[in-house]
Amino acid sequence: MELLQQLHRGDSRSIGRAISLVEDQDPAAARILAGLDQTRIEQSLVVGITGPPGVGKSTLTAGLIRHLRDQNQRVGIVAIDPSSPVSGGAILGDRIRMMAHALDREVVVRSMATRGRLGGLCASAGAAVRIMAASGCQTVIIETVGVGQTEMDIIRLADMTVMVLAPGFGDDVQAMKAGILEVADLLVINKADQPGADKLALDLGAVFTDTADRDLRLLRTVASEDRGLDMVLDRIMLMAKQFRQDNTLQKRRQHSFALETMDWAMEMLRPKISGLIAPGGKTDPRLAAQEIVKKLGQESSQ
Repeated sequence: MELLQQLHRGDSRSIGRAISLVEDQDPAAARILAGLDQTRIEQSLVVGITGPPGVGKSTLTAGLIRHLRDQNQRVGIVAIDPSSPVSGGAILGDRIRMMAHALDREVVVRSMATRGRLGGLCASAGAAVRIMAASGCQTVIIETVGVGQTEMDIIRLADMTVMVLAPGFGDDVQAMKAGILEVADLLVINKADQPGADKLALDLGAVFTDTADRDLRLLRTVASEDRGLDMVLDRIMLMAKQFRQDNTLQKRRQHSFALETMDWAMEMLRPKISGLIAPGGKTDPRLAAQEIVKKLGQESSQ
């Protein structure tokens, strides 16, 4: 398949075309996904960048890309953007947020719409990551839309997650403790030169019970001035090495595979289920759902 061959050679247009086929659930997508270079995928690193709107995620991401390119890495970026209420497409474009890297052939950027998913990622994001990795991207960064505490999908897909906060966003730290703050691998205080950074660091430090763990996982940056980004990247690579050695990476990917398989199964069943829902049904929705599951089971056994 010529498209697959071009993709493995790193052709940007072929990468974009392959991702589009997956998004559109084109029949050709199955052959592309089945033919991806699994060795490259296994060797790649997937880093999630998440956090509330306005904390400077895009600036930090652009800075990390610069440092990765200085290391001669090929980099992929999946930028998850809000969905247009009309077309369902991404409102913010990758060319707007990643303009500094637009002419670099070793940086592959794809904007994808959330399509209304509260988890912060679209259904095809995982496939996009693997396509980029198979094309030779050693590091793939997923930058989420920034909808706050609902962005738990990123934990499921990324090998490691970086939570970005900034002064002025610390009031909700106590409420966020039970969620993504506890499962993020690194916490980054961006805009650390602004008033309130010390208080935010103090609040975030309370998340950690071990001082050594806090010193390793809580970092400060001023991404607009490229301050602290080298430390963030060093910590990412250090943790990635540790995750590979202690089998954490493999366990996370196995868990991610199971969850993404479930998501795709539900995505494919949704139209069928929708067609089986009786309009104006008067029974209890749970009972109606049981009947639908029973019908689907009978059809599959025939």
